[in-house]
Amino acid sequence: MLVGNKSDLRHLRAVPTDEARAFSEKNSLSFIETSALDSTNVEEAFKNILTEIYRIVSQKQIADRSAHDESPGNNVVDISVPPTTDSHRANRLQCCQSL
Repeated sequence: MLVGNKSDLRHLRAVPTDEARAFSEKNSLSFIETSALDSTNVEEAFKNILTEIYRIVSQKQIADRSAHDESPGNNVVDISVPPTTDSHRANRLQCCQSL
């Protein structure tokens, strides 16, 4: 992601928006302009990059699982964990309430 900061200082701009956007597209980057002074697009920039990271990691995990599932001799092990009963939960709460 390419982030242009200080978008509130348009008169001091060193790189035109069109040039930055073209550079981003050429290098397969997302682009956003922000201003920390007035909080313009700051939260949006973080949301965009986190969403992109999540998408990339999710796609990699899906691809890894697919490759693993198709490998010969793949043994799937199902591990079952019994649910915690209310009595276990009550005991745990009692011991912790005295703190």
